[in-house]
Amino acid sequence: MGLNLAQKIIKAHLVEGTMEPGKEIALKIDQTLTQDATGTMAYLQFEAMDLPKVRTELSVSYVDHNTLQTGFENADDHLFLQSIAQKYGIYFSRPGNGICHQVHLERFGKPGKTLLGSDSHTPTGGGIGMLAIGAGGLDVAVAMGGGAFYTSMPKIVNVHLTGELKPWVTAKDIILELLRRLTVKGGVGKIFEYTGPGVATLRVPQRATITNMGAELGATTSIFPSDEVTREFLAAQGREADWQELSADSDATYDEVIEINLSELEPLIAQPHSPDNVVKVKELAAKDIAVNQVAIGSCTNSSYVDLMRVAKALQGKRVHPDVSLVISPGSKQVLTMLAKNGALADLVQAGARILECTCGPCIGMGQAPPTNGVSLRTFNRNFEGRSGTKSAHVYLVSPEVAVASALTGKITDPRELGDYPEIEEPNSFLIDDGMILPPTDEDVEIRRGPNIKSMPVQEPLPESYKGKVLLKVGDNITTDHIMPAGAKILPLRSNVPALSQHVFEQVDQTFAQRAKEAGGGIILGGQNYGQGSSREHAALCPMYLGIKAVLAQSFARIHKANLVNFGILPLVVSPEDYEKIAQGDELEFPDLRQALSAQTGEIQAKNLTQGSTITLSYELSDRQVAVILAGGLLNYTKNKA
Repeated sequence: MGLNLAQKIIKAHLVEGTMEPGKEIALKIDQTLTQDATGTMAYLQFEAMDLPKVRTELSVSYVDHNTLQTGFENADDHLFLQSIAQKYGIYFSRPGNGICHQVHLERFGKPGKTLLGSDSHTPTGGGIGMLAIGAGGLDVAVAMGGGAFYTSMPKIVNVHLTGELKPWVTAKDIILELLRRLTVKGGVGKIFEYTGPGVATLRVPQRATITNMGAELGATTSIFPSDEVTREFLAAQGREADWQELSADSDATYDEVIEINLSELEPLIAQPHSPDNVVKVKELAAKDIAVNQVAIGSCTNSSYVDLMRVAKALQGKRVHPDVSLVISPGSKQVLTMLAKNGALADLVQAGARILECTCGPCIGMGQAPPTNGVSLRTFNRNFEGRSGTKSAHVYLVSPEVAVASALTGKITDPRELGDYPEIEEPNSFLIDDGMILPPTDEDVEIRRGPNIKSMPVQEPLPESYKGKVLLKVGDNITTDHIMPAGAKILPLRSNVPALSQHVFEQVDQTFAQRAKEAGGGIILGGQNYGQGSSREHAALCPMYLGIKAVLAQSFARIHKANLVNFGILPLVVSPEDYEKIAQGDELEFPDLRQALSAQTGEIQAKNLTQGSTITLSYELSDRQVAVILAGGLLNYTKNKA
């Protein structure tokens, strides 16, 4: 029996475990990437390993998140990251060079390689046939030190594409269609592998849009074959030598198959406040919904072809007077090419505001919408409050829907614009890596600003535990709910004591203070707890506040791994028991270490407030149990050494 593409790459990098869905495996990691919002902590963790250099084939540190310098904090972090990169053998992509996922696709990604990134949208690399996985910064630090990456062997889903996209229908509509069908929980524990004749009709930037937003399905990653289209892209980037042909065997099997006829798709839109709240654009266009803001960019839709099509649609026209249009190119390469061919002038002439080549508004770093404003964004997430304005109504759309709506001032089906502007991918991209600093052999002094604090460490798991349920929340709680981003909070990412004061503040502004006064406690959640960003601070800061366990009906993959890494016990509660537990109830876990060490898959807890006993379950490998008992991955690693 043949192998599918994902299995081939996993098999070539497997160092522990068997390729049986649900079983823990360990993978050798070839490349890593970090970004500045998660990278500072990841490199502090790497420093704690006391190694002279990284042990990967390639590691890159990007600055693309915290670029709004309203104080010294972000600038200090950038100097820290640059000096760390020079000291430990890491490439450093300077502020302004572009968004990590797009730049990595352009300049570093290689088909068949494994890539681990401290950002949930690392699967973008699957657009060129990489096995690219998002993870917490501590997992990335371990990989940089030569350690394996542990995860559960995913199921492999075959997304079989037939037909061809019609004019004004885009790759964004393909992934929105999958989200419409499967929801944000539909990809948990799965890899989505794209096959079929429709694959050849999609260029690499289109494929990358799809693999990027596969993260919103909760998927481990997504992957396309490395074919002639991939070769042409890498050749245009001056990297044809990095190409190799990769695809599934003709007799490969899959755990599931999903059929999508591209010819049947039409423009789609995700309504507030979830990427899976998807309807046809024409349904909302009929309602005359006025638009206040349009934002085009992010790691999902800021490629050369995306922005050239927007420029063509705007050429000789003017943005509606009630709309603020902001554009953030994905890389310096794209911005420079737009400037040289005149497209940038068309954008500016039409009234667009040009932002840095960064994540920007996607993470709430500037350009917050007005109160109750309607914002159409070509981004990947529209969680409530993520934009910086809690009352805003944020929709996710393709660049085509975005530009059509910017011109009319209301949600508009782009097919109303007439002829579709055909944009060809260039035969040769502008190659200038002057803002990527290679590693140096010089002796470098690490530059640390006063906002950079040491890494807090958890104590080993106690023999027994008693604590209050400090907070009860519902389904689909995101890491934005747990640890908000935005221009005010992101600069504190390297200062856990200060950052921890903002835990859950969008849900309950008293949470951090109550946790501190209680000396810690327990969190109770619903389905898909911890979906969204890979930010490990959503586990690290609750750990700092003394949280010992999270009880939820189910967990998102990355966040569950982060909880384990920081010594917080992730326990599954049944829907029936979830309803019976109230915020403020005191729970007792007698003989906790012994119960967990027994690996029965169940733990008993006493609800002292209600006088009842509940049974909680867990799915943890022997290694994960050992990590939790030690008080987290850092303690575990040191003990093992």
